[in-house]
Amino acid sequence: MSPRLLLLLLGLLTPMTVLADELADVEVNALRSSYEYGRYAEVLERAGTRIDRGSLSDKDLAELHKLAGLSAFHLNRMDDAVRHFRALLRLEPDFNLDPFATPPPVVTYLDDIRLQMSAELELVRQERRLRMERERTAAERRERERLAAEEQRRRVETLSRQVTVREVESRSFLVNFVPFGAGQFQQGRTGLGTLFAASEGALAVTSIISFFAYDSLVKTRKVTVDDINGGTLDVPVRYIPTGDRRQADNWTALKWGSAAGFYIVYAVGVLDSLLHHQDRVVRTHIETLPAPPTLQESTPDPAAPRASLHLFPTSGGAGAGFSLAF
Repeated sequence: MSPRLLLLLLGLLTPMTVLADELADVEVNALRSSYEYGRYAEVLERAGTRIDRGSLSDKDLAELHKLAGLSAFHLNRMDDAVRHFRALLRLEPDFNLDPFATPPPVVTYLDDIRLQMSAELELVRQERRLRMERERTAAERRERERLAAEEQRRRVETLSRQVTVREVESRSFLVNFVPFGAGQFQQGRTGLGTLFAASEGALAVTSIISFFAYDSLVKTRKVTVDDINGGTLDVPVRYIPTGDRRQADNWTALKWGSAAGFYIVYAVGVLDSLLHHQDRVVRTHIETLPAPPTLQESTPDPAAPRASLHLFPTSGGAGAGFSLAF
């Protein structure tokens, strides 16, 4: 057989198989209608034939066994009724007939069969519970695998968008000699820079306050002296009263002590900055680029307002038009 002919046959058989599955539901519905009209013999025969052909879902198979069992009961064919009811209970161990639509003798008869098969039906229930547990476990495993695959995909996508950024910083050598921790701040050591800035600032402010406090104690008065020409001359004299002398000495000591402390801290800061100085500092870090826009994001919204400009020739030259669509 040629390959083309084989493909043609497969193409013809596939729709026929699908059609047969669709007709199964139609046949079950037809048998249900026939049962309601009381054609029990027809229902029993056609249901048995359809069951023998197979390719039925559990729901349709249980429905056919139910219709066949009910029809056999009404025809007083108890062997067939027992056989179909047993098959029905094996499919659905907890199945119950509708007492409002089914005669009570049929309901009682099915309950008796269920009682006789109690041990077997318990095994069926256990098997069904195990099957459902296996299906649930398999579904949970598939969901975990799907989530893991999705997480792996996101990680790979994130890694593919990561780039290594190399930053080169040039540092000035002269900044190391600037007071108030400028060298430390340039090197990124903000903690130590803040310490030097606060210490030097406090000492500088103390020295300045001491200078103005000492200057406030100085008094000025004019002293008259004889001139070489035989006259007199008024000369201004600056002095500190004797009562303020001790206070002036204290302010002087504080002024020079704080100034000396300022320069000592400044020298320590400059020395520390020079020891840690580097002309160039290279930093490397990883950055993640933004994800590219999706097709939906990049495609303009057709419902959004659109404006356009039109140019067209006229008899006297050219014209322009503007249109807005929304």
